Amino acid sequence: MPNPLIESLLHAVEARPTDVPLRLHLAELLIQDGRGPEAVQHCAIALQHDPTSTQAHALMGRAFAQHTPASQQPEQHTASREEAGPTAEVPPSGPAAYASDREDQEPFNWSVAEEQFTDGPGPMFVTDETNDSQPTAHPMAEQLHDGPPQHIPPEDVWEVERAGITLADVGGMQHVKERLEISFLAPMRNPELRQLYGKSLRGGLLLYGPPGCGKTYIARAIAGEMGAGFINVTLSDVLDMYIGQSEGNLHDLFELARRSAPAVLFLDEIDAIGHKRTQSGFNSLRNVVNQLLQELDGVGSDNEGVFVLAATNTPWDVDPALRRPGRLDRSVLVLPPDEPARAAILQHNLARRPVEGINLARLARDTRGFTGADLTHLCESAAELAMIDSVRSGRARMIGMKDLATALKQVRPSARPWFDMARNVVTYADPSGEYADLAAYMKQNKLL
Repeated sequence: MPNPLIESLLHAVEARPTDVPLRLHLAELLIQDGRGPEAVQHCAIALQHDPTSTQAHALMGRAFAQHTPASQQPEQHTASREEAGPTAEVPPSGPAAYASDREDQEPFNWSVAEEQFTDGPGPMFVTDETNDSQPTAHPMAEQLHDGPPQHIPPEDVWEVERAGITLADVGGMQHVKERLEISFLAPMRNPELRQLYGKSLRGGLLLYGPPGCGKTYIARAIAGEMGAGFINVTLSDVLDMYIGQSEGNLHDLFELARRSAPAVLFLDEIDAIGHKRTQSGFNSLRNVVNQLLQELDGVGSDNEGVFVLAATNTPWDVDPALRRPGRLDRSVLVLPPDEPARAAILQHNLARRPVEGINLARLARDTRGFTGADLTHLCESAAELAMIDSVRSGRARMIGMKDLATALKQVRPSARPWFDMARNVVTYADPSGEYADLAAYMKQNKLL
């Protein structure tokens, strides 16, 4: 006949599943009633909520002992209480040894318990028996638990790319191309004149402007124009959790560029790596800036054939020491594309899509102030409108000017907040006229 107290406790536990004392009291009653397997389940749930409960561990051992057949008990623990005498203390048998604090007892045989309870969860991790090779961790993570990683050759971490584009693939931006031609490309193409005029191939140039205007694309195009390797460096490539490792990463990057010369080393978001030291409260970040200065033109830093390009949205946050002559001494403002550039970008984004009747000249006029990323998003939005209409009608159709006009009502230029931020800089924080080009553009477009 069911024990009414146990039945009541079962209902109470269902209502209060996280009440560990109540669940353990139920488990103890189940053991006394000879229902060991049920008690094991409740002890296991209690241990999930309180893994340190000694009472739960003890009850688990008693429940297992009650369920385990006598033939599977350890031989030295099979002595009955009658054989040991009325006053002798019989050591706990089977799983009870798990709950005991005595070190001379054998641990509980969990493999036997696993065979008894076959409906439990499977193993946490398995291996592929058909493949003897084990997965290989990233080289930077092999020493994660043993302190700072050992030195790894930079060729194993960073890749020297070969850019597949040139400046001919960059639409418009004639002013930017002219500055790049003077700074880098003309000396590279004319070694005799370079030697005559003593023009070094060392150089550093800072590309700045609102986000989405193609600074990374231009840097890659420069590498392709020069036939040089391209190394794209981001913040995560440099900064490391261990003191001194970030500086080592920077040194390895420059060493890789020197061995791969001619090479373009592109430092994206330079304001994050080379932030003003006066505004940095952490010595580790200040040390990273110092290391970058040392690599650019320090004693023993032979950067012949290494062209350092950097990009930032906030040039006023870059440490002034990085922008002095001999380092990133030239700046090029990369603004939203002009009308010819917008037409080229739109044509590039629409050329691989099913379009008809597209007036590129009209679109280029209507998208004044749009960045390259905005124009790409405009084409994506028009394609989505045509695709949804095709799904609804059940018949595919071409992308037309109507789709682009509808998308144009939804997409807005994203560079306006950047110009709002730059307005304060060019108005109140540019006594030397460093941002004269930016001020002139903003006045021309009524942004200042």
